[in-house]
Amino acid sequence: MADIQISAVRKSYGKVPTLHGIDLAFASGEFVVILGPSGCGKSTLLRMIAGLEEITAGEIAINGRVVNRLEPRERGCAMVFQNYALYPHMTVAGNIGYALKVAGIPKAERLRRIEETAKIVGLSDYLNRKPAALSGGQRQRVAMARAIIREPSVFLFDEPLSNLDAKLRVTMRAEIRKLHQRLSATSIFVTHDQVEAMTLADKLVVMNKGLVEQVGQPLDIYHRPASIFVASFIGSPAMNLFDAEIDVGNACLTLAGAKLPIDSRIAARLGAGNITVGIRPEQCIVSPEAKGGVAIKVEFVEELGSGRVIHAELHGRPFAACVDEKMRVRPGDWIDLELPLAQLHVFDRESGRRIGVDLEPRAVAASAGRPAFETI
Repeated sequence: MADIQISAVRKSYGKVPTLHGIDLAFASGEFVVILGPSGCGKSTLLRMIAGLEEITAGEIAINGRVVNRLEPRERGCAMVFQNYALYPHMTVAGNIGYALKVAGIPKAERLRRIEETAKIVGLSDYLNRKPAALSGGQRQRVAMARAIIREPSVFLFDEPLSNLDAKLRVTMRAEIRKLHQRLSATSIFVTHDQVEAMTLADKLVVMNKGLVEQVGQPLDIYHRPASIFVASFIGSPAMNLFDAEIDVGNACLTLAGAKLPIDSRIAARLGAGNITVGIRPEQCIVSPEAKGGVAIKVEFVEELGSGRVIHAELHGRPFAACVDEKMRVRPGDWIDLELPLAQLHVFDRESGRRIGVDLEPRAVAASAGRPAFETI
Protein backbone atom coordinates (compact mmCIF):
# COMPACT_ATOMS: atom_id res chain seq x y z
CA MET A 1 0.00 0.00 0.00
CA ALA A 2 1.08 3.59 -0.57
CA ASP A 3 -0.12 7.11 0.08
CA ILE A 4 -0.05 9.61 -2.78
CA GLN A 5 0.50 13.37 -2.57
CA ILE A 6 -0.20 15.59 -5.59
CA SER A 7 1.03 19.16 -5.11
CA ALA A 8 0.34 22.09 -7.47
CA VAL A 9 0.53 19.80 -10.51
CA ARG A 10 0.12 21.44 -13.90
CA LYS A 11 0.16 20.04 -17.41
CA SER A 12 0.47 21.91 -20.69
CA TYR A 13 0.81 20.67 -24.24
CA GLY A 14 2.90 23.41 -25.79
CA LYS A 15 1.11 26.63 -24.86
CA VAL A 16 -2.20 24.90 -24.21
CA PRO A 17 -2.82 24.27 -20.47
CA THR A 18 -4.69 21.08 -19.55
CA LEU A 19 -4.36 20.88 -15.76
CA HIS A 20 -4.36 24.12 -13.79
CA GLY A 21 -2.75 23.29 -10.46
CA ILE A 22 -4.04 20.09 -8.85
CA ASP A 23 -3.64 19.49 -5.10
CA LEU A 24 -4.82 16.11 -3.82
CA ALA A 25 -3.87 13.64 -1.10
CA PHE A 26 -4.81 9.95 -1.15
CA ALA A 27 -4.38 7.79 1.94
CA SER A 28 -2.81 4.34 1.80
CA GLY A 29 -5.39 1.68 0.91
CA GLU A 30 -8.05 4.13 -0.30
CA PHE A 31 -10.18 3.48 -3.37
CA VAL A 32 -10.26 6.87 -5.10
CA VAL A 33 -12.46 7.60 -8.12
CA ILE A 34 -11.71 10.58 -10.35
CA LEU A 35 -14.92 11.57 -12.12
CA GLY A 36 -15.53 14.11 -14.84
CA PRO A 37 -16.66 14.67 -18.43
CA SER A 38 -14.47 13.87 -21.42
CA GLY A 39 -11.61 16.33 -21.77
CA CYS A 40 -11.55 17.42 -18.10
CA GLY A 41 -8.00 16.10 -17.56
CA LYS A 42 -8.74 13.05 -15.40
CA SER A 43 -6.91 10.50 -17.59
CA THR A 44 -4.01 12.93 -18.05
CA LEU A 45 -3.65 13.14 -14.27
CA LEU A 46 -3.74 9.35 -13.97
CA ARG A 47 -1.06 8.96 -16.65
CA MET A 48 1.12 11.50 -14.86
CA ILE A 49 0.91 9.42 -11.67
CA ALA A 50 1.87 6.34 -13.70
CA GLY A 51 4.77 8.14 -15.38
CA LEU A 52 3.31 7.93 -18.88
CA GLU A 53 2.98 11.73 -19.13
CA GLU A 54 5.57 14.32 -18.12
CA ILE A 55 4.68 16.78 -15.38
CA THR A 56 4.90 20.40 -16.52
CA ALA A 57 5.01 21.79 -12.96
CA GLY A 58 4.42 20.60 -9.40
CA GLU A 59 5.23 17.32 -7.66
CA ILE A 60 3.77 13.84 -7.30
CA ALA A 61 5.00 11.80 -4.33
CA ILE A 62 4.27 8.12 -3.67
CA ASN A 63 5.00 6.95 -0.13
CA GLY A 64 6.88 10.19 0.51
CA ARG A 65 9.17 9.80 -2.50
CA VAL A 66 8.89 12.36 -5.31
CA VAL A 67 8.47 10.37 -8.53
CA ASN A 68 8.54 13.17 -11.14
CA ARG A 69 11.74 11.88 -12.72
CA LEU A 70 11.28 8.16 -12.10
CA GLU A 71 10.51 5.72 -14.91
CA PRO A 72 7.06 4.07 -14.81
CA ARG A 73 8.53 0.72 -13.73
CA GLU A 74 10.20 2.39 -10.73
CA ARG A 75 7.01 3.88 -9.25
CA GLY A 76 5.35 0.74 -7.91
CA CYS A 77 2.21 1.30 -9.99
CA ALA A 78 0.29 -1.07 -12.23
CA MET A 79 -2.21 0.22 -14.77
CA VAL A 80 -5.35 -1.31 -16.27
CA PHE A 81 -6.35 0.31 -19.57
CA GLN A 82 -9.70 0.76 -21.29
CA ASN A 83 -8.71 -1.35 -24.31
CA TYR A 84 -7.23 -4.30 -22.33
CA ALA A 85 -3.93 -4.17 -24.35
CA LEU A 86 -3.52 -7.97 -24.40
CA TYR A 87 -1.06 -9.83 -26.60
CA PRO A 88 -3.30 -11.75 -29.05
CA HIS A 89 -0.71 -14.47 -29.82
CA MET A 90 -0.21 -15.36 -26.15
CA THR A 91 -2.40 -17.50 -23.92
CA VAL A 92 -4.07 -16.09 -20.82
CA ALA A 93 -1.23 -17.51 -18.74
CA GLY A 94 1.33 -15.93 -21.07
CA ASN A 95 -0.35 -12.53 -20.84
CA ILE A 96 -0.64 -12.65 -17.06
CA GLY A 97 2.94 -13.74 -16.50
CA TYR A 98 4.67 -11.71 -19.21
CA ALA A 99 5.97 -9.02 -16.83
CA LEU A 100 7.51 -11.70 -14.60
CA LYS A 101 9.15 -13.34 -17.60
CA VAL A 102 10.72 -10.05 -18.66
CA ALA A 103 11.91 -9.54 -15.08
CA GLY A 104 13.71 -12.91 -15.19
CA ILE A 105 11.60 -14.66 -12.56
CA PRO A 106 12.29 -18.44 -12.62
CA LYS A 107 9.68 -20.49 -14.46
CA ALA A 108 8.48 -22.48 -11.43
CA GLU A 109 7.92 -19.32 -9.39
CA ARG A 110 6.29 -17.65 -12.37
CA LEU A 111 3.80 -20.50 -12.88
CA ARG A 112 2.93 -20.54 -9.17
CA ARG A 113 2.14 -16.82 -9.17
CA ILE A 114 0.17 -17.08 -12.42
CA GLU A 115 -2.03 -19.80 -10.92
CA GLU A 116 -2.55 -17.83 -7.69
CA THR A 117 -3.42 -14.65 -9.57
CA ALA A 118 -5.76 -16.44 -11.99
CA LYS A 119 -7.63 -17.89 -9.02
CA ILE A 120 -8.13 -14.40 -7.54
CA VAL A 121 -9.86 -13.12 -10.70
CA GLY A 122 -11.66 -16.36 -11.59
CA LEU A 123 -9.60 -17.34 -14.62
CA SER A 124 -8.17 -20.69 -13.48
CA ASP A 125 -10.10 -22.59 -16.19
CA TYR A 126 -9.01 -20.25 -19.00
CA LEU A 127 -5.22 -20.17 -18.69
CA ASN A 128 -4.65 -22.01 -21.98
CA ARG A 129 -7.04 -19.91 -24.03
CA LYS A 130 -6.06 -16.95 -26.18
CA PRO A 131 -7.75 -13.54 -25.89
CA ALA A 132 -9.84 -14.07 -29.04
CA ALA A 133 -11.64 -16.95 -27.29
CA LEU A 134 -12.63 -14.83 -24.29
CA SER A 135 -15.58 -12.57 -23.58
CA GLY A 136 -15.10 -8.86 -22.88
CA GLY A 137 -15.38 -9.39 -19.13
CA GLN A 138 -12.85 -12.22 -19.20
CA ARG A 139 -10.40 -10.08 -21.16
CA GLN A 140 -10.77 -7.35 -18.58
CA ARG A 141 -10.03 -9.88 -15.85
CA VAL A 142 -6.84 -10.86 -17.70
CA ALA A 143 -5.81 -7.20 -17.79
CA MET A 144 -6.45 -6.91 -14.05
CA ALA A 145 -4.59 -10.17 -13.35
CA ARG A 146 -1.60 -8.87 -15.29
CA ALA A 147 -1.56 -5.86 -12.98
CA ILE A 148 -2.12 -7.88 -9.80
CA ILE A 149 0.72 -10.32 -10.43
CA ARG A 150 3.24 -7.48 -10.22
CA GLU A 151 2.14 -6.93 -6.59
CA PRO A 152 2.08 -3.13 -6.97
CA SER A 153 1.49 -0.66 -4.17
CA VAL A 154 -0.82 1.41 -6.42
CA PHE A 155 -3.46 0.25 -8.92
CA LEU A 156 -4.44 2.69 -11.66
CA PHE A 157 -7.65 2.07 -13.66
CA ASP A 158 -8.22 4.17 -16.79
CA GLU A 159 -11.95 3.74 -17.64
CA PRO A 160 -11.58 -0.07 -17.65
CA LEU A 161 -15.30 -0.82 -18.01
CA SER A 162 -16.15 1.50 -20.89
CA ASN A 163 -16.10 -1.25 -23.52
CA LEU A 164 -18.40 -3.63 -21.62
CA ASP A 165 -22.18 -3.98 -21.92
CA ALA A 166 -24.40 -2.63 -19.14
CA LYS A 167 -24.98 -5.94 -17.32
CA LEU A 168 -21.32 -6.89 -17.39
CA ARG A 169 -20.31 -3.47 -16.10
CA VAL A 170 -22.42 -4.05 -12.99
CA THR A 171 -20.76 -7.43 -12.44
CA MET A 172 -17.27 -6.06 -12.98
CA ARG A 173 -17.87 -3.14 -10.60
CA ALA A 174 -18.63 -5.62 -7.85
CA GLU A 175 -15.58 -7.70 -8.73
CA ILE A 176 -13.26 -4.69 -8.73
CA ARG A 177 -14.54 -3.59 -5.35
CA LYS A 178 -14.11 -7.11 -3.88
CA LEU A 179 -10.64 -7.29 -5.39
CA HIS A 180 -9.70 -4.00 -3.72
CA GLN A 181 -10.93 -5.25 -0.35
CA ARG A 182 -8.89 -8.42 -0.76
CA LEU A 183 -5.63 -6.77 -1.86
CA SER A 184 -5.91 -3.51 0.15
CA ALA A 185 -3.73 -1.65 -2.35
CA THR A 186 -4.26 2.05 -3.03
CA SER A 187 -6.49 2.27 -6.11
CA ILE A 188 -7.24 5.21 -8.40
CA PHE A 189 -10.09 4.69 -10.85
CA VAL A 190 -10.89 7.16 -13.65
CA THR A 191 -14.37 7.28 -15.16
CA HIS A 192 -16.99 9.58 -16.67
CA ASP A 193 -19.76 7.29 -15.37
CA GLN A 194 -21.27 8.66 -12.16
CA VAL A 195 -22.81 5.30 -11.22
CA GLU A 196 -19.36 3.69 -11.23
CA ALA A 197 -18.06 6.59 -9.19
CA MET A 198 -20.80 6.46 -6.55
CA THR A 199 -20.66 2.69 -6.12
CA LEU A 200 -16.87 2.21 -6.07
CA ALA A 201 -15.34 5.22 -4.33
CA ASP A 202 -14.13 5.66 -0.77
CA LYS A 203 -13.11 9.13 -1.89
CA LEU A 204 -14.57 10.88 -4.93
CA VAL A 205 -12.76 13.60 -6.89
CA VAL A 206 -14.94 15.57 -9.33
CA MET A 207 -12.99 17.36 -12.08
CA ASN A 208 -14.03 19.93 -14.68
CA LYS A 209 -11.91 21.79 -17.23
CA GLY A 210 -8.59 20.86 -15.66
CA LEU A 211 -9.62 21.80 -12.12
CA VAL A 212 -10.84 19.91 -9.07
CA GLU A 213 -14.44 20.95 -8.35
CA GLN A 214 -14.98 18.92 -5.17
CA VAL A 215 -13.41 16.13 -3.11
CA GLY A 216 -15.26 14.02 -0.56
CA GLN A 217 -17.24 10.88 0.15
CA PRO A 218 -19.78 10.08 -2.59
CA LEU A 219 -22.91 10.69 -0.51
CA ASP A 220 -21.53 13.93 0.93
CA ILE A 221 -20.94 15.22 -2.60
CA TYR A 222 -24.39 14.06 -3.70
CA HIS A 223 -26.19 15.76 -0.81
CA ARG A 224 -24.05 18.92 -0.65
CA PRO A 225 -22.61 19.66 -4.12
CA ALA A 226 -20.02 22.44 -4.00
CA SER A 227 -20.99 23.99 -7.35
CA ILE A 228 -23.65 24.10 -10.04
CA PHE A 229 -21.44 21.85 -12.17
CA VAL A 230 -21.24 19.15 -9.50
CA ALA A 231 -24.97 19.44 -8.78
CA SER A 232 -25.84 18.93 -12.44
CA PHE A 233 -23.21 16.23 -13.12
CA ILE A 234 -23.92 13.99 -10.11
CA GLY A 235 -27.32 12.34 -10.01
CA SER A 236 -29.63 10.63 -12.48
CA PRO A 237 -31.91 12.30 -13.36
CA ALA A 238 -29.85 15.44 -12.91
CA MET A 239 -30.70 18.08 -10.34
CA ASN A 240 -33.34 20.59 -11.44
CA LEU A 241 -31.86 24.10 -11.49
CA PHE A 242 -33.78 27.40 -11.50
CA ASP A 243 -32.94 31.07 -11.61
CA ALA A 244 -34.32 32.69 -8.48
CA GLU A 245 -34.47 36.04 -6.71
CA ILE A 246 -34.31 37.01 -3.05
CA ASP A 247 -36.72 39.70 -1.83
CA VAL A 248 -35.25 40.81 1.50
CA GLY A 249 -38.07 43.24 2.35
CA ASN A 250 -40.81 40.63 1.96
CA ALA A 251 -38.58 37.74 3.14
CA CYS A 252 -39.37 35.48 0.22
CA LEU A 253 -37.72 33.52 -2.55
CA THR A 254 -39.14 33.86 -6.05
CA LEU A 255 -38.58 30.94 -8.43
CA ALA A 256 -40.43 28.89 -11.03
CA GLY A 257 -43.46 31.15 -10.99
CA ALA A 258 -43.95 31.03 -7.23
CA LYS A 259 -43.07 32.96 -4.10
CA LEU A 260 -41.79 30.93 -1.16
CA PRO A 261 -41.69 32.67 2.24
CA ILE A 262 -38.34 32.22 4.01
CA ASP A 263 -36.98 33.28 7.37
CA SER A 264 -36.20 37.01 7.39
CA ARG A 265 -32.76 36.36 8.88
CA ILE A 266 -31.91 33.97 6.04
CA ALA A 267 -33.21 36.50 3.49
CA ALA A 268 -31.03 39.23 5.05
CA ARG A 269 -28.01 36.93 5.01
CA LEU A 270 -28.46 36.12 1.32
CA GLY A 271 -29.16 39.74 0.42
CA ALA A 272 -31.25 41.06 -2.44
CA GLY A 273 -30.32 39.71 -5.84
CA ASN A 274 -30.23 36.73 -8.15
CA ILE A 275 -29.21 33.20 -7.22
CA THR A 276 -29.53 29.72 -8.68
CA VAL A 277 -31.57 27.17 -6.75
CA GLY A 278 -31.57 23.40 -7.27
CA ILE A 279 -33.60 20.43 -6.12
CA ARG A 280 -33.16 16.70 -6.72
CA PRO A 281 -36.00 15.01 -8.67
CA GLU A 282 -36.61 12.54 -5.83
CA GLN A 283 -37.05 15.40 -3.34
CA CYS A 284 -39.88 17.12 -5.19
CA ILE A 285 -43.44 16.69 -3.91
CA VAL A 286 -46.03 16.04 -6.62
CA SER A 287 -49.73 15.19 -6.58
CA PRO A 288 -52.13 14.16 -9.37
CA GLU A 289 -54.15 17.38 -9.24
CA ALA A 290 -53.01 20.99 -9.20
CA LYS A 291 -54.09 22.48 -5.88
CA GLY A 292 -52.46 25.88 -5.59
CA GLY A 293 -48.81 25.04 -5.97
CA VAL A 294 -46.96 25.21 -9.28
CA ALA A 295 -48.84 23.34 -11.98
CA ILE A 296 -46.75 21.53 -14.60
CA LYS A 297 -47.82 19.61 -17.68
CA VAL A 298 -46.31 16.15 -18.12
CA GLU A 299 -44.44 15.75 -21.43
CA PHE A 300 -43.46 12.10 -21.04
CA VAL A 301 -43.09 9.47 -18.31
CA GLU A 302 -39.98 7.34 -17.87
CA GLU A 303 -40.88 3.92 -16.46
CA LEU A 304 -38.18 2.43 -14.23
CA GLY A 305 -40.08 -0.51 -12.73
CA SER A 306 -39.53 0.50 -9.10
CA GLY A 307 -40.76 4.01 -9.84
CA ARG A 308 -41.38 6.62 -12.49
CA VAL A 309 -39.71 9.82 -13.59
CA ILE A 310 -42.00 12.58 -14.81
CA HIS A 311 -40.46 14.90 -17.39
CA ALA A 312 -41.91 18.34 -17.98
CA GLU A 313 -40.90 21.94 -18.67
CA LEU A 314 -40.93 24.62 -15.99
CA HIS A 315 -40.29 28.25 -16.89
CA GLY A 316 -38.49 27.26 -20.08
CA ARG A 317 -36.22 24.65 -18.45
CA PRO A 318 -36.44 20.84 -18.45
CA PHE A 319 -37.81 19.52 -15.19
CA ALA A 320 -37.86 16.00 -13.73
CA ALA A 321 -39.58 14.56 -10.65
CA CYS A 322 -39.56 11.03 -9.27
CA VAL A 323 -42.90 9.52 -8.27
CA ASP A 324 -44.12 6.21 -6.89
CA GLU A 325 -45.07 3.57 -9.45
CA LYS A 326 -48.58 3.55 -7.97
CA MET A 327 -49.19 7.15 -9.02
CA ARG A 328 -51.15 7.16 -12.27
CA VAL A 329 -49.88 9.87 -14.59
CA ARG A 330 -49.80 10.16 -18.39
CA PRO A 331 -48.36 12.63 -20.92
CA GLY A 332 -50.61 15.67 -21.08
CA ASP A 333 -51.69 15.46 -17.43
CA TRP A 334 -51.36 18.51 -15.20
CA ILE A 335 -49.87 17.84 -11.79
CA ASP A 336 -49.18 19.94 -8.73
CA LEU A 337 -45.54 20.55 -7.82
CA GLU A 338 -44.23 21.69 -4.46
CA LEU A 339 -40.57 22.41 -3.69
CA PRO A 340 -39.72 21.85 -0.01
CA LEU A 341 -37.48 24.64 1.28
CA ALA A 342 -35.45 22.14 3.31
CA GLN A 343 -34.41 20.34 0.13
CA LEU A 344 -33.35 23.36 -1.93
CA HIS A 345 -29.66 23.92 -2.74
CA VAL A 346 -28.53 27.54 -3.18
CA PHE A 347 -25.71 28.63 -5.53
CA ASP A 348 -24.18 31.96 -6.46
CA ARG A 349 -25.27 32.57 -10.04
CA GLU A 350 -22.04 34.31 -11.10
CA SER A 351 -19.39 32.03 -9.60
CA GLY A 352 -21.50 28.87 -9.66
CA ARG A 353 -20.32 28.00 -6.12
CA ARG A 354 -22.55 26.75 -3.34
CA ILE A 355 -23.84 29.25 -0.80
CA GLY A 356 -23.62 27.64 2.63
CA VAL A 357 -27.11 28.36 3.89
CA ASP A 358 -30.17 26.16 4.44
CA LEU A 359 -33.35 27.96 3.43
CA GLU A 360 -35.13 25.93 6.09
CA PRO A 361 -33.23 23.82 8.66
CA ARG A 362 -34.02 20.10 8.33
CA ALA A 363 -35.36 19.83 11.91
CA VAL A 364 -37.78 22.70 11.34
CA ALA A 365 -38.85 21.39 7.94
CA ALA A 366 -39.83 18.01 9.37
CA SER A 367 -42.37 19.53 11.72
CA ALA A 368 -43.49 22.53 9.70
CA GLY A 369 -45.05 20.60 6.84
CA ARG A 370 -45.07 21.77 3.24
CA PRO A 371 -44.10 25.37 2.45
CA ALA A 372 -46.80 27.84 1.54
CA PHE A 373 -46.82 28.91 -2.11
CA GLU A 374 -48.08 32.12 -3.64
CA THR A 375 -48.36 31.63 -7.40
CA ILE A 376 -47.33 34.60 -9.55
